[in-house]
Amino acid sequence: MSLLTRISRLVSAPTDTPELALAQWRALSRQIPLMYVMLVSNTLIVAWTHSAVAPLELTVYVPAALAALCVVRMLMWWRNRHKVLDPQKARTNLRAMIWVGAALAIGFTAWSFSLYPYGDAYLQSQIAFYMGITTIGCMFCLMHVRAAALAVGICVLGPFAVFFIATGQQTLGAIAINMVLVVTVLLIILLSNSRDFADLVASRSAIAQRQLETQRLGEENQRLANIDTLTGLPNRRSFDRQLDLALQRAEAEGRQIGVGRLDLDGFKSINQIFGQLAGDRVLVEAARRIESLRRADTFVARLESNTFGLILAGPIDQQTLVHAGEVLCGAMRLSFEQPEGVIRLTASAGFAVSQPDDTGDQLFDRADYALSAAKREARGSAVVFSEVHAREISKVRHMEHLLYSADLDDEIYVVLQPQYDVALGATTGFEVLARWRSPVLGEISPADFIPMAERTGRISKITQCVLRKALAIGRTLPPSIRLSVNLSANDIGSTTAIEQIVALFERGRGPCQIDFEVTETAAMRDLKQANQSLLILLGLGARIALDDFGTGHSSLTHVQKLPLHRIKIDRSFVAEVTNDIASRAIVKTMVDLCRNLGISCVFEGVETEEQLQALIALGGTVMQGYFFGRPMAVDEVETYLRRERTPVQREGRAAG
Repeated sequence: MSLLTRISRLVSAPTDTPELALAQWRALSRQIPLMYVMLVSNTLIVAWTHSAVAPLELTVYVPAALAALCVVRMLMWWRNRHKVLDPQKARTNLRAMIWVGAALAIGFTAWSFSLYPYGDAYLQSQIAFYMGITTIGCMFCLMHVRAAALAVGICVLGPFAVFFIATGQQTLGAIAINMVLVVTVLLIILLSNSRDFADLVASRSAIAQRQLETQRLGEENQRLANIDTLTGLPNRRSFDRQLDLALQRAEAEGRQIGVGRLDLDGFKSINQIFGQLAGDRVLVEAARRIESLRRADTFVARLESNTFGLILAGPIDQQTLVHAGEVLCGAMRLSFEQPEGVIRLTASAGFAVSQPDDTGDQLFDRADYALSAAKREARGSAVVFSEVHAREISKVRHMEHLLYSADLDDEIYVVLQPQYDVALGATTGFEVLARWRSPVLGEISPADFIPMAERTGRISKITQCVLRKALAIGRTLPPSIRLSVNLSANDIGSTTAIEQIVALFERGRGPCQIDFEVTETAAMRDLKQANQSLLILLGLGARIALDDFGTGHSSLTHVQKLPLHRIKIDRSFVAEVTNDIASRAIVKTMVDLCRNLGISCVFEGVETEEQLQALIALGGTVMQGYFFGRPMAVDEVETYLRRERTPVQREGRAAG
């Protein structure tokens, strides 16, 4: 590659990056006008000093033309100094400036040489001084663009050195050599400064880029922190913030807002039967349906697994909320077409209207209570919070307080319901049932306080209290009589609760007569943890029964994976066994299943002679229900067993 080609590429090469081009443009916009002022001033001074000895065209016309060109370029740069250019335009202007600078350098050099013959030694020295000092000044002004500085230096330095050395004057030759050395050193310094400037711009650009990336990541994190990634709806954090803002605006404007909570009923079974991916697709479709039905002033969010929240900011009344609930619940009843099959489910919803001075938590709690009322009383539909619910909440809160502060050993007592084996003609065990007698409220139904205890985390304490009483009762009963104690999901799902149960057994140190009953729902929460807990209880000598069999989901899976000794057939099958062919077929299948697995089964809720005979015909042996005895006080058990051992009683049971 020839030297000229290399020089041409150097002086015409575009800047490295768009950021550098813009930075060079901004720097030169401040410096180029000063350079032209200096160049014009120096030129006019030289022309003036030579006006008496040089021709008019060299002292007036040529410098005037060069000065005019410089003034035009100066005005162009001055006018555009605050102009915002795109990188490509900046590159074009910088490239043009390089060539214009080189052309002006050649023009002023040629003009300077043309004046040299017309002066004395002083004027000739002025020419050398003018060319040297002006070149250095121009190179300093162009220092941020190395190609421009180099072009000016080369266009002046080469001819300057050759010309003055060729004059044969030692002084001028020495000046030329000094000029070459100074400009060479200056070029090295300017090129280094140019690289430093480019590095500084690149560093600032990198920092700005990192800041932009950090900002983008921050915004993305903020978005992810407020958006549910599965459905694309706002999440619970966003819902809570939006609810507070909506309440503030409503209070300021003197109006009310509504809050709704919609829950997909039985959603856990979808994940278990069809798989997690199918469940996710159902949630995405449910979110799409809700979003498509919402009004423009309604905010929708996914609160948790299968629960959605709504904030209705428009005009709110009872009828509006009822209609909204009907529309949403109706949309969820439509089938969900999935690759795994058609999925059908229902949704329950609860709504509440804001009151003056409401907080977001208070309003949401009322909507949540309305949802629980819908699931309890009108599953698959919507309930709007009312005064009746407000009184219920007050009662429940009072009851929760009393339960939390209760002396459980004193207030919780147990009753026993017999489990009768018709094949043996004898009672083989009792189910131990908890009862609560509050000194303030009196007798509280288990249907009220057991769910409350599970919700408030008090259930494990109640279980331990019942177990202590059962262990004490067992020491007074014949060894053949077993006692069944119910365990909640909190019990079998907590290692701490299991450890406390083990400690109770270790203090008892007697033969174990305890059967622990767990429901399918409790085991389904965490099958692995439930299995581990039950194995620990088996190590104590206890036996395990699966309660309410047939009412949960994937029952055969639980029978297969849990260490069971007994299955308790739910009373719903017993109630229909005398008049429903399907119920009899299901009961027969359950009896055969237990026989094949080598485990026993107990039928709950036997209340009539007809039910008993139907169950015996299907192969049932162990029964529990009012037909054999209602739950009795502990001090009545001995009398019950003594009466059962009399010949008349045994004959009566055998005849039954």
